[in-house]
Amino acid sequence: THSFCAEFDTMPAKKSKKTMENINSRLQLVMRSGKAALGYKTTLRSLRTGRAKLVIISGNCPPLRKSEIEYISMLSRTHVHHYAGSNTDLGTACGKYFQVAMLAITDGGDSDILKSMESEG
Repeated sequence: THSFCAEFDTMPAKKSKKTMENINSRLQLVMRSGKAALGYKTTLRSLRTGRAKLVIISGNCPPLRKSEIEYISMLSRTHVHHYAGSNTDLGTACGKYFQVAMLAITDGGDSDILKSMESEG
């Protein structure tokens, strides 16, 4: 069963890299022109208050924390996107010098990230 999980996790490298670059560029635009809550606590807070429009979770976020956020997102009818990279990659994509396990986008700004993620999933 272990080898099955390893095969299941791999995706076509070319497509995922292109998608990741696309998400990264949209995230940079959100950070410049929109508003986002970085981190677990602030994501949870924005979900509970109903301000979050999209939640992005890093690939190496702990499973319990990930499922908790997914559950609260489901209750607040907020779309969740699973970022392909690690929390370090997500932090870098946001233009920060620290790790970001998850973030909630409260205002998309000039970016079309909200529309593109909703049409995707």
